[in-house]
Amino acid sequence: MAMGSLKHVAFILFFWFPSLRAEETASSQRCDFPAIFNFGDSNSDTGCMAAAFYPEVLPYGETFFHEPVGRASDGRLMIDFIANHLGFPFLSAYINSIGTSYRHGANFAAGSSTIRRQNRTVFEGGTPFTFEIQTQQFNQFKQRTEKFFNQGRRNSFERHFPRPEEFAKAIYTFDIGQNDIAAAINNVGKEDSNKVISDIVDYFANQVRNLLGLGAKTFWIHNTGPIGCLPVSMPIHNAKSNVTPVEGYTDQNGCINYQNDMAREFNKKLKNIVVKLRAEFPHASLIYVDMFSAKYDLISNANKEGFVDPSEICCGYHEDGYHLYCRNKAIIKGKEIFAGSCDDPSKYISWDGVHYTEAANRWIANKILNGSFSDPPLPIAHSCHAQ
Repeated sequence: MAMGSLKHVAFILFFWFPSLRAEETASSQRCDFPAIFNFGDSNSDTGCMAAAFYPEVLPYGETFFHEPVGRASDGRLMIDFIANHLGFPFLSAYINSIGTSYRHGANFAAGSSTIRRQNRTVFEGGTPFTFEIQTQQFNQFKQRTEKFFNQGRRNSFERHFPRPEEFAKAIYTFDIGQNDIAAAINNVGKEDSNKVISDIVDYFANQVRNLLGLGAKTFWIHNTGPIGCLPVSMPIHNAKSNVTPVEGYTDQNGCINYQNDMAREFNKKLKNIVVKLRAEFPHASLIYVDMFSAKYDLISNANKEGFVDPSEICCGYHEDGYHLYCRNKAIIKGKEIFAGSCDDPSKYISWDGVHYTEAANRWIANKILNGSFSDPPLPIAHSCHAQ
């Protein structure tokens, strides 16, 4: 190599290595998030539906809180472990007006929520708090908070609300889509599932764009879990499944393959749209988190990790092809059955056949928060550096 070429290479390396070190230093620094804003369904609802409609009752909340606190579990949810990991108190539901503080953020998640608009009432298992409504609630929360601060009432409000400049510095977390996929599964054969899933993802992207337009910059986006592995879906608990499923209907864990395949298709399209959003908004940080793989990892290794069979349900009745949801009663084979909770929820992955126990949520949180299941692979505490 000629001397001139060597000098040229040396010149490039001289400037390249310091820039690499600067990037490494920046990405290794913990983000100074002042608040967290969460959007989702019952997997992260910390009291919205309980405040708006029917409050939870025991045994919900029995493990950690020792009382019902509006969470669809025996204890803490994934969002609770995320908040704790980032140094925040538990997030208050946005519409829970009694004894709440929003100093470090707010939770807009609501049970039964979907990304797309629904066509069901709350009495039919629906909710008015779709993803679109949740983002509008956030917009209202932000506008009103800024209004109070701008009116010179900072001293009376800063103890309970984020400061206006903190909205752009906050982290925005998302766990929604499971109910959309469940609805698509119920309509298999009636509509083009590929088109439906594309439509769901487009709806999601539009709401994220709205939040970006409101100044949000750091996003932590969960994909949807293995819905075919929920015990209520498994043939072992389905009264209609008296006939042995055909080969390939279930996998080695007893999960329904076609349902998980639909979840995988949604996740694939969701990841693609996140990549597209990164290109549209290069100054934003969008982390895609593979919750499907983290949850399936736990389900596949349940016994090894100290849990009972993943098809078992802690709170509910599931024998002889009959399934009762947690706290329900029914006459089965001439006998009244009450679906109570198990003696030790910490041994179970599934709390009520749909939602996870606190123990399972903790296990999964420990897997994802360090960035092992993230794209790009950054811990949540460093997720602002993915720009």
